[in-house]
Amino acid sequence: MRSKALFVRPHAKLPFLSSRGGVTLLRGAVLQQAPQAPAAPQNLVRGEVSPTMTSTGQNSTTTRQRRSRHNLRSPPQDSSVTLKRGTSKGAELRSSPKLAEFKKKGRMKKLSQAAEQDLIVELQGLDLNLEAKTLSGTGLVFDEQLNEFHCLWDDSFPECPERLHAIKEQLIQEGLLDRCVSFQARFAEKEELMLVHSLEYIDLMETTQYMNEGELRILADTYDSVYLHPNSYTCACLASGSVLRLVDAVLGAEIRNGMAIIRPPGHHAQHSLMDGYCMFNHVAVAARYAQQKHGIQRVLIVDWDVHHGQGTQFTFDQDPSVLYFSIHRYEQGRFWPHLKASNWSTTGFGQGQGYTINVPWNKVGMRDADYIAAFLQVLLPVAFEFQPQLVLVAAGFDALQGDPKGEMAATPAGFAQLTHLLMGLAGGRLILSLEGGYNLHSLAEGVSASLHTLLGDPCPMLESPGAPCPSAQLSLSCVLEALEPFWEILVRSGETLEEDNMEGDNAEEEEEGPWQPPALPILTWPVLQARTGLVYDQQMMGHYNLWDNHHPEMPQRISQIMCRLEELGLAERCFLLPARPATDAELLTCHSAEYVGRLRATEKMKTRELHCEGASFDSIYICPSTFACAKLATGATCCLVEAVLAGEVLNGVAVVRPPGHHAEQDAACGFCFFNTVAVAARHAQAISGHALRILIVDWDIHHGNGTQHIFEEDPSILYISLHRYDHGTFFPMGNEGASNQVGWAAGAGFTVNVAWNGPRMGDAEYLAAWHRLVLPIAYEFNPELVLVSAGFDAARGDPLGGCQVSPEGYAHLTHLLMGLAGGHIILILEGGYNLTSISESMAACTRTLLGDPPPLLTLPRPPLSGALASVAETIQVHRRYWRSLRVTKVEDKEGSSSSKLITKEARQPTSPGSAEGLTTLEGNILDASTGKAISASSVQESTPTQVKSETVVVELTQNQSSEAVTGEVTLDQTTSKAATLDQTTLEAATEGSTPNQTTSEEAVEGAELTQTHPTSCADNQIPPSSPVPGAIPPISPRKLTGILRTLELGKAQEAAESQIPEDERLLGEAVGGQDMDDLVMMQAFGDTDQALFYAVTPLPWCPHLVAVCPIPEAGLDVTQPCQDCGALEENWVCLSCYEVCNRGRGWSGSWPRNKPKVGADPCWKLTPQPQVYCSRYISAHMLQHHEGSGHPLVLSYVDLSTWCYQCQAYVHHQALLDAKNVAHQNKFGEDMPHSH
Repeated sequence: MRSKALFVRPHAKLPFLSSRGGVTLLRGAVLQQAPQAPAAPQNLVRGEVSPTMTSTGQNSTTTRQRRSRHNLRSPPQDSSVTLKRGTSKGAELRSSPKLAEFKKKGRMKKLSQAAEQDLIVELQGLDLNLEAKTLSGTGLVFDEQLNEFHCLWDDSFPECPERLHAIKEQLIQEGLLDRCVSFQARFAEKEELMLVHSLEYIDLMETTQYMNEGELRILADTYDSVYLHPNSYTCACLASGSVLRLVDAVLGAEIRNGMAIIRPPGHHAQHSLMDGYCMFNHVAVAARYAQQKHGIQRVLIVDWDVHHGQGTQFTFDQDPSVLYFSIHRYEQGRFWPHLKASNWSTTGFGQGQGYTINVPWNKVGMRDADYIAAFLQVLLPVAFEFQPQLVLVAAGFDALQGDPKGEMAATPAGFAQLTHLLMGLAGGRLILSLEGGYNLHSLAEGVSASLHTLLGDPCPMLESPGAPCPSAQLSLSCVLEALEPFWEILVRSGETLEEDNMEGDNAEEEEEGPWQPPALPILTWPVLQARTGLVYDQQMMGHYNLWDNHHPEMPQRISQIMCRLEELGLAERCFLLPARPATDAELLTCHSAEYVGRLRATEKMKTRELHCEGASFDSIYICPSTFACAKLATGATCCLVEAVLAGEVLNGVAVVRPPGHHAEQDAACGFCFFNTVAVAARHAQAISGHALRILIVDWDIHHGNGTQHIFEEDPSILYISLHRYDHGTFFPMGNEGASNQVGWAAGAGFTVNVAWNGPRMGDAEYLAAWHRLVLPIAYEFNPELVLVSAGFDAARGDPLGGCQVSPEGYAHLTHLLMGLAGGHIILILEGGYNLTSISESMAACTRTLLGDPPPLLTLPRPPLSGALASVAETIQVHRRYWRSLRVTKVEDKEGSSSSKLITKEARQPTSPGSAEGLTTLEGNILDASTGKAISASSVQESTPTQVKSETVVVELTQNQSSEAVTGEVTLDQTTSKAATLDQTTLEAATEGSTPNQTTSEEAVEGAELTQTHPTSCADNQIPPSSPVPGAIPPISPRKLTGILRTLELGKAQEAAESQIPEDERLLGEAVGGQDMDDLVMMQAFGDTDQALFYAVTPLPWCPHLVAVCPIPEAGLDVTQPCQDCGALEENWVCLSCYEVCNRGRGWSGSWPRNKPKVGADPCWKLTPQPQVYCSRYISAHMLQHHEGSGHPLVLSYVDLSTWCYQCQAYVHHQALLDAKNVAHQNKFGEDMPHSH
């Protein structure tokens, strides 16, 4: 005889609960059921629509101000009683009583006033206001006017109108243009551009509209890798305005996300400098515009172009309101723009320290797995802590396979994955702005894939995801070490992970060659009748406890969920599927025939027999309808699997009971009878006709012992469980859920247990596990179907779990899994015993499956240290099975000596007289014989008259700092994408720097010279960083305009023709610093000392060559003393004025022929005989002349080298040969040899 209490409708609200409340269980107590409530939903048939509310949105949680990253707030202590279930099958009885004893004693007691107030506090933490409007629509800006400029003097220039033509054809072919919300491009106003750029620079660019080809070419040649066209300025303004239009639309709630298909690109453009095809920095202007006009406080800029976006970085490197993340080709500085600031060691400056993130790739051929690993391990964790309100992407597609510049092996499907991962941030407010991409076919495919994803289409499966390569792992390890002091979310467990002793095939982790698939994979996008399937049947409420009306696993669990889905209009948006009982054949794939027969027999048992039969299992009750309900729950899930694999729906939700993941092959356990998820997995493999790769994620708070046992020898099923373990004392007790349980035989490594050893696990802990463990393994496994054992007893307010996961947290976990398996994911209800919590949590997950962006998620605290220890423990166990979990140490893998480092660093702006540009070259070198750290300290400055500088090698004592400046190169400004290396400066000395301001790779060249292991990035406990970058324009726009107006077009200077061997690098004088790899080192060994000598490779070009003027008619006299002090050693002559007006001495002579007259500078008053000044090693009178006049280039009368003060580098160019040859004739009586 059935108990009437079993069929009571969902309960009316309690006085202090919302109208959606029902039976709410909290801290081990059960609230009194109210007598009346809305009727439960009736059975739903395929295609039927429930006539309920049509609200389809949700209200995002309020964004928060970014908290202090250094003041950890301890979560409140939970003194509640945590209920535990009975012992697991075969486990030894412990002191903890069975859950059944609690259930049988669980008659309702009136809550005390204190308990009521406690419940209110708990429920206030739930985001129950989910009815707000959900934005939809993807905006697109595509304007044909952006094709109205090209390179006038080079038809083969890669940044060309054909780029946008190819994209448009692809979008039309795939029908994407019609699916987007089209926006008209607009021009950016000067005031908007001035948010990032100087007015002087904007005005100069504006004048290009009126220049002829010759003038445009002259101006373009003063910058690096740019061309100019009369329409360049107009198109650049239109491109910037296009992004601003999308910012208005997204932040004005017109659309959810958008993409600007524009040119020219923008991320290299600096405050007053064109660079790398870029005139105005579109994403930088958009970020400032969003902050100023829309009041946005935190903006995330992601730059996945293969080139580092130095312009964007320099704009925000001291600003904590903008988080800049760039992932780019670096190759130890060999790749453009050759900046030290592009390396992982640059993390920002001042208040912005930690808000600049650079992930440098030091080899070509990087694949999707490398990019995804960077997002999972670095970007997403930091972004969740940063809590951006808007995400802007500098979306270059030159990292795609086939691009002639990038030489990477990423695929369009990979960029779809990256886009999907970003859509979980900022409430889905995401804007992509096109940057580079120069293989027309790859570019069009990449843009199309990202746009598909923005529109909500599922991510295509990756053809060969694999794991990140050792080089990528090394880069990521260094990045994480550099960022850890600034971001709480990145703090690792205090436990030290030891290296695995991997044997046999497991040790196979050698560097693979570049992946070269035969052709770019052809992507297919499914055409679906519906997106999300939903299966539910009221008959499953027929399973109930005959002896305890208040058992936590009550019938109202599923009816309450369905009521909530209908209230929010989510059920209406789903494709409703009919439920059916599972067949015996389906059940027998996971359970024994004897066990199935035993459960079937319960249908005819009497009440006393049912009680005895239930008591023979662990934490089980049985009623006459139990067998039918269990079959219906399993069969309904199989129906959903069929619909997903047949393409009827993309994903689905199974609102079913009784749960299943504890059910063993031949025994019921923990409220479970048939293992629903296991049967569904086997059914999927059966109907697919092969061993379909299936990922089962079990986020129920209890370990799914039954699922683990069924698949522990099967490598086609990857089972990952996150559960409370409490050192074996939490249900199902025993060691089955321990991290060292990895599976057996062929299935070893395919069982993954994250064992929480305590309560209070919340969103931060689960996201950390997702980013560090679950998703890396999942992407490496590359499943074809994802099944989730979706128990919600880890939710905040659950009486059994004692944890704090929010509905928003579950939505984000779901979203992150949706990038796998082509979006084929099914959520199957397991546990969860607070009716409000499970209803809100399942609603949040369903909304995410339907394509709505996950709500904003506030993390009130960083992950608990105990949770991080649990994750680290599981990673340690599984590193032998999964390459994606192996951390590459610098000394173990791709050490810094494996490839020479060449960079140029944008220097910190200083006053002309500050420090006089003096630097000290220091670096740590490992001695080959002792292995001890050695410091290589050079003299302060190599004399301009010398081409080599002596280096003294000194052994460091233990008391000496290991934070010496490295011997890396540092460069100011930028170089061309055509791989011209220019403008280098030596890295500044560390005098006065804080411990957090040391340089990155230590002793790169020193380690190579002494043939020892390179210094690890982990050797320094405090991650290094770079001096403050700030690109200084070579010539102010005003001066440049003046020069351009007077120069004869026929005498326009050409770019350098000299060819530099590929293995040679730039090295500047110690006066400003240059790269270690630009030297040719020679060693002279003595008994106790080493002497290192450097040969300098000068720059082949610099932007200040326009300042070189014709030689005076009187010629040059290399024997002249210094004009001010009379010194005869190390004198220099200025190549702009050839003489500086003497104090009290003028000259009334005439101007030399063809001499440009710039302004009223008295330095242009020339004498018939040029006069000279001494070097800084004498009295520094030439340096004083430079500081007073601003003239950049000077010629040494000692070795006839030319130094540029602006570039802080030696320069050798055709424009300098006349002066050098005249000086050579005067010095040696003959022309210079090899004057070319």
